[in-house]
Amino acid sequence: MTTVPSSEHAAVLRLLSCNILAGARVNQYHHYVTRSWSAVLPGRHKRSNLDRLAREIAQFDVIGLQEADAGSMRSGFLNQTQYLAEASGLPYWSHQPNRRVSRVAHSANGLISRMQPTEVLDYPLPGRIGGRGVLIARYGSGPEALTVAVAHLSLGPQARARQLAFIAELLSNHPHAVLMGDLNCDPDSIELRMLFARTTLAEPLQTTPTFPSWRPQRAIDHILVSRSITIERMWTLPDAFSDHLPLAAQLRLPPSAAALPGLASPLSRG
Repeated sequence: MTTVPSSEHAAVLRLLSCNILAGARVNQYHHYVTRSWSAVLPGRHKRSNLDRLAREIAQFDVIGLQEADAGSMRSGFLNQTQYLAEASGLPYWSHQPNRRVSRVAHSANGLISRMQPTEVLDYPLPGRIGGRGVLIARYGSGPEALTVAVAHLSLGPQARARQLAFIAELLSNHPHAVLMGDLNCDPDSIELRMLFARTTLAEPLQTTPTFPSWRPQRAIDHILVSRSITIERMWTLPDAFSDHLPLAAQLRLPPSAAALPGLASPLSRG
């Protein structure tokens, strides 16, 4: 049974997007070399890093993860999306396993939610090299449903353009949509301008650098929302859990979407 809070809070959602690098903590460029073992081996530091992140996640309503391990050797065969959901006390989670490297590494997009989605869909993204995808959750039904997409795009601009064209087609008929994730491109890139032209998603009003986490210079992680949704605040978490800073946003939904079953949120965050 869904608990419905007072109407003054019903239209507000807090979102978090984070590339977690399978739990590895990288806070200098040379760590890519000196800590390269963490790409294939588990370690106690990864579990403690996830525990710290779970305490932050508990403050949010919908969380999108990229580079979460789906259960391979490098994570100690731990489904990291499930672990973070349970450790944070949030009841709903889903993941989209993508790129598998034998039993050593298995990357996934993840979704953790305070509210139960009406449906969750996943799609592989086009690209010369496979292993990228978009995970879509819908809250409510019909034209007023809220659609949340989580994606991790390719490094190459041509591949990103094809992937964003595919995502644009998926989101084109959704007036209340959110796309969040590691999109590997800046807000003024050609491929993102194409996305804004083909969907209801609006160009962000502010640039929020997230990469590298120890000296953020590039705004390649995004929480993009439809023009019907108001971003009241956008910020990065001060603690670095990987080589990307987590990106957070507080959104106010239009009344038609805010009244959907399951979106009566936020509940008490403690």
